[in-house]
Amino acid sequence: MAYASFATGVLLAAGYGSRFDPAGIHNKLLARLPGGQPVAHEAAHRLLMIVPRVLAVVRPGSDALARVLNDAGCEVMFSIDAERGMGASLAAAVEASRDAEGWIVSLADMPRIALSTIETVARKLDEGAALVAPFYNGERGHPAGFGTQHFDALVALDGDTGARDLFRRHEVTRVDVDDPGILRDVDTPDDLLGLA
Repeated sequence: MAYASFATGVLLAAGYGSRFDPAGIHNKLLARLPGGQPVAHEAAHRLLMIVPRVLAVVRPGSDALARVLNDAGCEVMFSIDAERGMGASLAAAVEASRDAEGWIVSLADMPRIALSTIETVARKLDEGAALVAPFYNGERGHPAGFGTQHFDALVALDGDTGARDLFRRHEVTRVDVDDPGILRDVDTPDDLLGLA
């Protein structure tokens, strides 16, 4: 059995994906991976293998995506604040889960993060680290772990910069992993082909 974290998962799934489909007709998070699963379902499934609760943030009107994430086992949250960007989405999810013992934040367009990476981030967070991030070849990726001491800073986030400023201002527990999936998101249709 996989490790079970005390943290709450947050899956950010409210982006527009304009590079994937400039016309805005097809949601990249519903695109099928080579194995047949939608991108967002696979990202959610991997997070749910480690944390008991995942709160997925979607934009109002994303009903098909909400169904996919609900079917994967997520609690789906429609947030009008998501229109303002990733930081606002993250703030809304943290505010809605203020009873959490920490948060593991992942992106719905990153379906190939290794379970071992999510588990390692979760273990560090559960052991008391305040801020955890995986690194591959010296580059920081996802998922990120946030302790409860960052609650106020997280709920104050807005716009599209996410939590970058937190990483600049605070000590980070760095986890070096052999996992290119922490950097690989689906931005274009060609990105799907590389995720076999």
